Amino acid sequence: MSLYDIVLGPFADYAFMRRALVGCLALCLGACPLGVVLVLRRMSLVGDAMAHAILPGAAVGFLVAGFSLFAMTLGGILTGLAVAFLAGLVSRFTTLREDASFAAFYLFSLGLGVLLVSVRGSNIDLLHVLFGTVLGLDDAALFLMATIASLTLAALALIYRPLVVECLDPGFLRAVGGWGGVVHMGFVALVVLNLVGGFQALGTLMVVGIMMLPATAARFWATSVGGQMAVAVFCGLVSSGIGLLVSYHLNLPASPAIILSASALYAVSVLIGRVDSLASRVVKSPSPAG
Repeated sequence: MSLYDIVLGPFADYAFMRRALVGCLALCLGACPLGVVLVLRRMSLVGDAMAHAILPGAAVGFLVAGFSLFAMTLGGILTGLAVAFLAGLVSRFTTLREDASFAAFYLFSLGLGVLLVSVRGSNIDLLHVLFGTVLGLDDAALFLMATIASLTLAALALIYRPLVVECLDPGFLRAVGGWGGVVHMGFVALVVLNLVGGFQALGTLMVVGIMMLPATAARFWATSVGGQMAVAVFCGLVSSGIGLLVSYHLNLPASPAIILSASALYAVSVLIGRVDSLASRVVKSPSPAG
């Protein structure tokens, strides 16, 4: 078997593989830069909480209309934004930190969502919701993911500077102009949108992986925020391509293969990345006195 048959052949020969790759491209363009901001704000686990927060809404959409893209997307957006709003209120008016309030709502949402899907659907339906159908993306799903990615990139270009400032000093924007809350909620809304778009491909349990793992890997290759965003998108694309190929050749589920590929890339970055990796620390460490 030639290198072409291993790497390019599956995408050249099968439309479903090309669709899966395009869907992952759109997902990486929107989600990976947001993952970098979550890492900078030390909110990595909030992304996981939000991924599960959309599950009840998607489940309600499934109960009402089956695997309707519109119904499940609308339900996921509404519940995701509702959980973000409620968690923000709890952290604002109580002593509970925002990440802890998100964790509480995440556990409730996960349990409720699984229960709702199980009421009407089969185990196969539940697996589709939890783990996605990246190899079965249709035109509507690709259009949705591309639209969300485009809106995300446009919004990030608009709020990039205040978003970075808020990462460094959350109180500064509130002190000088009162826009900190608006920027924060806008950012959370973008996270929800990308998670909702991504769960069509990778499912609610896996979508956060493609948002966070490339972002954490990028930390070991670039120092600037813009550089980390670019590297994160690249890492996401590489992970998606490798995962799809592993899934095709070894007949494995595509979503876990993509996430495991991203995990492997993260491990390589920790070991040999050019910025603060284990290898770079060994090189920079002074030799012991003879």
